Amino acid sequence: MENIALTQLGQLVYNYCGLNYLSNLPSLEAKVSKRLQELNVTLWSYIKILEESAEEWDVLMVLLTINETYFYREDKQLSVFQHTVLPSLNKKHVKPIKIWSAACSTGEEPYSLAMSVLDSGIYSSDEVQIIGTDINKKVLNTAKGGTYNKRSLSFRRIPERWLTSYFYDNPNDYQIKGEAKEMVSFKYLNLLDDRSMRSESGYDVIFCRNVLIYFDAETIKKVATYFYHSLKKDGLLFLGHAENISNMGIGFETISTDGTFYYRKG
Repeated sequence: MENIALTQLGQLVYNYCGLNYLSNLPSLEAKVSKRLQELNVTLWSYIKILEESAEEWDVLMVLLTINETYFYREDKQLSVFQHTVLPSLNKKHVKPIKIWSAACSTGEEPYSLAMSVLDSGIYSSDEVQIIGTDINKKVLNTAKGGTYNKRSLSFRRIPERWLTSYFYDNPNDYQIKGEAKEMVSFKYLNLLDDRSMRSESGYDVIFCRNVLIYFDAETIKKVATYFYHSLKKDGLLFLGHAENISNMGIGFETISTDGTFYYRKG
């Protein structure tokens, strides 16, 4: 009976956010077991709680989502963004520009994009709008605060000049300074929620890196299609280096710049 309940929970999670634990139910069981103990309920009872409580889904997303991120991650993509994409947009007189960091976790990616923009000197902070979204409300609160413990792994790759230029150096943490922080806003968003995804539009660039690897092919195509419709004509989509949507027939053109692959809306 417990196996049946675990399978049902896996299906609920898949339907809700696209994370596929159906082929790895022991991992799902391990991640929810402590929560079941906290509530002192069985799996069947927990499923009933999820069916009746949106707040419990927020708790579950904290337990299930992967939040591995750090500043200056995928530095080759950031270089292409700064030295190729931004000059190209400026040449087309695109102002302001709108950028989406999907599944942004604790905010290191959108803040890295903001710092790359400021480094470029091409756009001023009030000419760029960066939106970070995530399904995990706990990490979004960290992102909104813009304060990171010095001992965290967030700073494993960050250029030293970024630390001195864009952060306040506090005794125990680094805090994003005003100009870079003001360029970025954050909000909750489920990449599988049809209504929410269809409301996202007018983006020049979308970053969604190392997220689709947790989805099956059907879900990847669904989310990538949402991104396609959210972009302006000729808008660009950056994915993680292990993620590929070239053969899905969505309408993207695959581009390679300095060994970095990304996608342009036709």
